[in-house]
Amino acid sequence: MQPISQVEGGYTDVDGRYVIVVGRFNHHVVDSLVEGAVDSLVRHGVDEENVDIIHVPGAWELPLAVKRAVQVLKPHAVIALGAVIRGGTPHFDYVAGNCNSAMSSLQLELNTPITNGVLTVDSIDQAIERAGTKAGNKGAEAAMAAMEMVSLFKRMGGEG
Repeated sequence: MQPISQVEGGYTDVDGRYVIVVGRFNHHVVDSLVEGAVDSLVRHGVDEENVDIIHVPGAWELPLAVKRAVQVLKPHAVIALGAVIRGGTPHFDYVAGNCNSAMSSLQLELNTPITNGVLTVDSIDQAIERAGTKAGNKGAEAAMAAMEMVSLFKRMGGEG
């Protein structure tokens, strides 16, 4: 019987170009996500010169900016960061749902890893917890996922 071949990404061969696209809305939370993402990339050996940060008004605008970033900048991976906090209207559902759906479609369409660090939470307290306190930093986690995907693509014989 032939052994099963397995491949997975790691965090040692993560050199490449990364773009972080950031929704400014709820910036008091999102700024911490950006710090976490940049810190993770740099700690794992990504040169700061290979990290671009693009700011957009909010989560609704993220998908279009991500698409343009991939087309123009040709990064190895994109990290999308933002915060959508539930309010008293259905606006949350439309913004969060459409943003997530578009990101999923874009990574398949563009054949580029796009990691989702967009918080979709019920309260400002939950957002703060996920931006670097009790629940870790979801920006850092999105950066880790991006690096793992870049590594995986390299190990599979391609870079995106």
